[in-house]
Amino acid sequence: MVETVTSVGLPIDEKLMIKKNRIMPGDIYAGQNMKRISIVTGIHGDELEGQYVCYELQRRIMEEYENLTGIVDIYPAMNPLGIDSITRGIPAFDLDMNRLFPGNKDGNMTEYLAAGIMEDVAGSDLVFDIHASNIYLTEIPQIRINELHAETLVPFAEKANVDFIWVHGASTVLEATFAHSLNSIGTPVLVVEMGVGMRLTREYGDQLIDGIFNTMKELGIWKGKVSNVKKPMISKNPEDVSYLNASASGLFVPEVRHGDFVSKKDLIGRIVDPLCGKILDEVTAPQGGMLFTIRDYPIVDEGSLMGRILNEEVCIRE
Repeated sequence: MVETVTSVGLPIDEKLMIKKNRIMPGDIYAGQNMKRISIVTGIHGDELEGQYVCYELQRRIMEEYENLTGIVDIYPAMNPLGIDSITRGIPAFDLDMNRLFPGNKDGNMTEYLAAGIMEDVAGSDLVFDIHASNIYLTEIPQIRINELHAETLVPFAEKANVDFIWVHGASTVLEATFAHSLNSIGTPVLVVEMGVGMRLTREYGDQLIDGIFNTMKELGIWKGKVSNVKKPMISKNPEDVSYLNASASGLFVPEVRHGDFVSKKDLIGRIVDPLCGKILDEVTAPQGGMLFTIRDYPIVDEGSLMGRILNEEVCIRE
């Protein structure tokens, strides 16, 4: 059942409406205290990986509707204006929606919307907040967790069929994000990062959907068969991850593929000058491990992020 979560008036008699689709089991479960899972995406308008997840998850549920034993709330477009205009933030306001939470019912339009979203999602037994990377970088399927909430969230994340769980220090997490605001009031939220901005990576979406069904079964929301899930690599130490930043401006030409395992000093790619036909820098791995982030957009400026490598000791341990 499609419902309007919150809405505000726009110029020329238009309305901005944020909607969800609530899927509930059959009448046999009426009156029971059912568990609820929420699938949220589209907070950033240029991140579309979660749109496919919303579609395919609903399709699979309806194919085996008799196995649904709890509530599934699907929010495919938290920032519909951003999605319509292919804009990361909220157009016309130049605001990042993921810096507005928990919002304010008595605030301006954007704060009012954020507060309405919070009110509707709060109380879920688990929330998946699905993001893609930006248009510049490609990420393997991963879940990022604030260390303040790691004890609660890591057990959920381990069932979600991602490749990597990245536990961040509390100081790196902005308090005004959707996930942090809900986690702080006791609604558990897993932040998923995967793929690249403005694109769909179908294999990543399918992988995550298998993980969502697995967590639904663990929560008592699904009684059908589920796929085996991956055992993720888990990083809790900032030193586990090394960053590859450009030393010069130019064209980044990678020599390895996303997700490859590399050894220390392996060639990751070259920064070249198309005008003079020169190699400006050879980018090598500072440590062995898995290249879990790689530059997708080839133009770089000095300091641009070109990749991240997860230490091989973490990869072996997990």
